Amino acid sequence: MARWNIGYDSMSSKVLINLPSLALPGGVSNHYRGLQPYWRQEVFYNFTGGRHGLPGPIVLIFDYIKFLFLCITRRYKTVVLNPSLGRTAILRDAMFLRLAKFFRLKVIVFFHGWDPAMEKIINSNPDFFRRKFGRANSFIVLASEFSDKLNSWGLERPVYLSTTKVYDRLVEGFDIERKVYGKTILFLARLEPNKGILLALDAFSKVLVTIPDARFVVAGSGSARESAIEFVRSRSIPNVEFLGNVSGGTLVKTFRTSDIYLLPTMHGEGMPTSVLEAMAFGLPVVTRPVGGLKDFFQDEKMGFSSDSLESQFYADALIKLLSAPEKMKKIGRFNHDYAKEHFLASKVARQLEEIMERD
Repeated sequence: MARWNIGYDSMSSKVLINLPSLALPGGVSNHYRGLQPYWRQEVFYNFTGGRHGLPGPIVLIFDYIKFLFLCITRRYKTVVLNPSLGRTAILRDAMFLRLAKFFRLKVIVFFHGWDPAMEKIINSNPDFFRRKFGRANSFIVLASEFSDKLNSWGLERPVYLSTTKVYDRLVEGFDIERKVYGKTILFLARLEPNKGILLALDAFSKVLVTIPDARFVVAGSGSARESAIEFVRSRSIPNVEFLGNVSGGTLVKTFRTSDIYLLPTMHGEGMPTSVLEAMAFGLPVVTRPVGGLKDFFQDEKMGFSSDSLESQFYADALIKLLSAPEKMKKIGRFNHDYAKEHFLASKVARQLEEIMERD
């Protein structure tokens, strides 16, 4: 069995999926790691990009040669490429697409991340993008606005909406009926400026004026961690706890012991997985309508969402929820049921397989 194979013999695989190593922490790796147990089709994971301590450019030539060999075997019906909408990823995966089409394979391009700066560049010259990806059989995106953009660039191929996922096992044993709602607000994301950590902390400081026993738990690490800690220290904001990165049982405990999820992100999100996980654990959500959240998020029913970058909006939304435990419970149950119906990895895998079987 080849080292890069995950769970299947390459001689019998029907679907070839290009993706980063599952050992990496990125969103694409995390997505397919979660889907791995639920494939019904024969799937071959072909790792590309930086791995084993080597940067991507060094192994890129090897990746192309390996991919060429896999195409020559002609054992695959479908190739799935997984770039983000960024210059490097577009140029890299355009070559994978070209190789696959040379062997007349069906190719699906799944755009995960979406860089607004790259979008502006393509807007000024859509012919460039159309030449690179116009031969794909279909596309998958995480938000309808991304689908609209692909269509505006003249890509006359089907575009399907999908979602990120919640690990089925993450919520095993969780009973929404037994959850008791308190006053703990959770921020769980990379601690980067564009994820809204300082905005969230400022909103929490305003919450404390009305609800002084509220708590704020910050989970994650990143370049803004020290500035976030300094923000709390300099303003003497009480009841804030920094957990660092959490995973496994600690991640489950963090969600279970929290009551509201706050993510005022300004990042170019596709579909923020942490929001879906929070919903699965019955947390009302206060966030901004980014990426795929716009396509399903229902104000009042799921929490509150706004384009605002004013901390007062988020403070008011949090106070409104914390002051109404029964409302929190109603929203929490709705979110839990919605997440189980739409976001579990087992169901996302089925949806992707249906897309793979089309065209």
